Amino acid sequence: MTLTKADLVQKVYEEHDLTKYQASEVVETFLSISKICLENGENLLISGFGKFNVKQKNSRRGRNPQTGQDLILDARKVVTFKPSGLLRDKINN
Repeated sequence: MTLTKADLVQKVYEEHDLTKYQASEVVETFLSISKICLENGENLLISGFGKFNVKQKNSRRGRNPQTGQDLILDARKVVTFKPSGLLRDKINN
């Protein structure tokens, strides 16, 4: 099952005394704050859920799988996720 932004809005709407517009604003605000945090290179820790980290990857050698041609992949930043112990336990039980 994939959880979409619309699904999140619907769940917030159903579980709290909010209008659909207010629920949408809550979800959009949370996602906006999260994006800004990660764009600035900061880590995002959500207690009981997990931690999103921004990591720097160095440039490296790669290969085009279609042509077999060697190339250099540029250095870049990636977002990784490490689930909390509570989430890991719930997933595994």
